[in-house]
Amino acid sequence: MIYDDDHLRGVLRELDDPESIAFPRDHARRTAPCRFESLVRLLEERFRCVCEVDRGVQDASFRGEIVVPSTAAESRQRVIVRLSNFGSLITAGAGGHARDSALAVERLHEEDRDRIATASADLGCTYVPGRLLRERYDGGNLEDWQTMWWHRYFDYT
Repeated sequence: MIYDDDHLRGVLRELDDPESIAFPRDHARRTAPCRFESLVRLLEERFRCVCEVDRGVQDASFRGEIVVPSTAAESRQRVIVRLSNFGSLITAGAGGHARDSALAVERLHEEDRDRIATASADLGCTYVPGRLLRERYDGGNLEDWQTMWWHRYFDYT
């Protein structure tokens, strides 16, 4: 699967709403939970497992977190998948928490990434590789400590 970095950077910048940090102004509060649940089902099918799901996320720019157990992943570590509130963006990392280490992105096996990216596309979502989210955020609406695109779309606000 090919990822066009320049196109994805453009999408990240286009979705950056300076007046809204946690949700875009046109956020579909009724359809977002359905999309998240559909993603859970697709990942459980693709990985042939039961995933651990955090549906109680608050004060964040992402909808929830889905954890694929290490026993079901080629990465041989748990795979953490997050769905953003913005533009139906999805990302993933392996080991620890997806945001805790630059290694989380490097540890994600290509086959796991492709399964997640395909599930994302099936839902009309966009998979964003973690390496792009680790790039410096150049928008203007986050706190000084929030320095990466990760903070903008997949972190707590």
